[in-house]
Amino acid sequence: MSRFINDPYLAAGAALFACVAIRVGLRSTQNPNRLPHPPGPKGYPIIGNLLDAPKLEDEPWRVYDHWRQTYGDLLYFEVLGQPFLILGSLEVVQDLFDRKSSKYSSRPNLPMIRDLMGWDFDFAFHPYGSLWRKDRRAFHDQFHAGVVQMYQPMQLKEAHVFLNLLLTEPDGFLHHVRHAFSATIMRIAYGIPIKPHVDSVYVTAAESAVTTVSLAAIPGTFLVDLIPALKYVPQWFPGASFKRKAAQWKKELNEFIDLPFNHVKELMKSGKAVPSLLTRLLDALPDEKDPSRAEEEDRAKYVPAAAYAAGADTTVSTVQTFFLAMAMYPEVARKAQVELDSVVGHGRLPDFSDRSSLPYVNAIVKECLRWKLVTNLALAHALSEDDEYNGYFIPKGTIVMGNAWAILHDPDVFENPEEFIPERYLKDGQLDPSVRDPAVAAFGFGRRICPGRYFAEQNLFILVASTLMAFDIRPPVDEKGNPIQLEAIHIPGLLSYPAPFKCQITPRSANISKLIQDSLLDSE
Repeated sequence: MSRFINDPYLAAGAALFACVAIRVGLRSTQNPNRLPHPPGPKGYPIIGNLLDAPKLEDEPWRVYDHWRQTYGDLLYFEVLGQPFLILGSLEVVQDLFDRKSSKYSSRPNLPMIRDLMGWDFDFAFHPYGSLWRKDRRAFHDQFHAGVVQMYQPMQLKEAHVFLNLLLTEPDGFLHHVRHAFSATIMRIAYGIPIKPHVDSVYVTAAESAVTTVSLAAIPGTFLVDLIPALKYVPQWFPGASFKRKAAQWKKELNEFIDLPFNHVKELMKSGKAVPSLLTRLLDALPDEKDPSRAEEEDRAKYVPAAAYAAGADTTVSTVQTFFLAMAMYPEVARKAQVELDSVVGHGRLPDFSDRSSLPYVNAIVKECLRWKLVTNLALAHALSEDDEYNGYFIPKGTIVMGNAWAILHDPDVFENPEEFIPERYLKDGQLDPSVRDPAVAAFGFGRRICPGRYFAEQNLFILVASTLMAFDIRPPVDEKGNPIQLEAIHIPGLLSYPAPFKCQITPRSANISKLIQDSLLDSE
């Protein structure tokens, strides 16, 4: 007994076993109608499916889709007493996330992110409730479909800067894509200009924070998310390296939030601030004596940071996927260029007024969103109360994920789903509204769908249209000048990225350089 008490590993193991046993025991008293859980792989007592739950490197969305062939569109399993439910079809996703949204709109309790890393400010991780509604409304007011047009001049300007970078340094295209988004969102959110090839403390802090949260946002990545009591163990405790990581990541997050916020506040005091999302929010604050002032100022502080975090890696990944697709499918690029030449001509670059006249370019944007998703399983939802569906019992606290990859790679809906085929969205030369739009899954589901999706789609369009107008994108060649066959390899994670690749980017004509330079002068 004394050895057990003095050995921290044995003590921690016993505590873990007890917590799981209590969780399973408490849940066994529910389910008054004694309905079965949805089908799924059989697990072991206490640990459940811990041993066969797919890891990230296994591409779990594909594993779950394979299991769906056996168990159906509702796939249920447990890990250490924590129930999981994977939704494998759009029909089931709409039944639960849309028609039962009051039950299925919360988020899992992720102590690593919310309590230890400090991301409780971001409404994306809020549980469903009044605070989430207030914060989401503040974000929605700045990014809904009716207002995103106000951002088009800045998006167009940064698209032209992006073209100039491709013109002068084509081999750095992957980095240029990241700069294009960072510069756009920093200008829109904070009014802070970000110049190419100049290290920005704001962008460095932001990218560091976004990278760490993407690592931690997958339920079960850290044991503390399954056993929340572990958040109370001290940093020195054996096995508590997650506490030390969280402390460092929280410091980086605070820099990301505070640096631009404090900078803009100082500029506003001196009358030098550039109009931005943050200045609008600060200008709209209630009087200093108003009891809601502190809460509203926090909201003004956090909405721009949430805007950066929401779009940073998602937009970057999709644009990088666009370059990969064009290098792999050059015939697609040629068709788009024929359309662009017909609509835009040769004397200017495309702008947003051309969007409705470019159905093939819009189809390419849709296919980029579908072909290689950024979030294959989207952000997880949590069931806020017990539910019964199709004769099955689903317990409160179940982590529920829609398999976005399966929904957008269903061979009954998308013929040859692994191929990049923009034509699938077209009929008689126009966009076909009867075809499943990738937006039904690419931006999340139900009430938790990304409120910045209109801004993202707008940004994707102008980058894709501008790039195709100005450049040919071809696969790399070997030492003999023969094309190298590229593969669509993506690095799995909460956010999926194309593995680094090379391609040839060359101006389509001698006139392109002048058009790009003129566009930069016009926007100054």
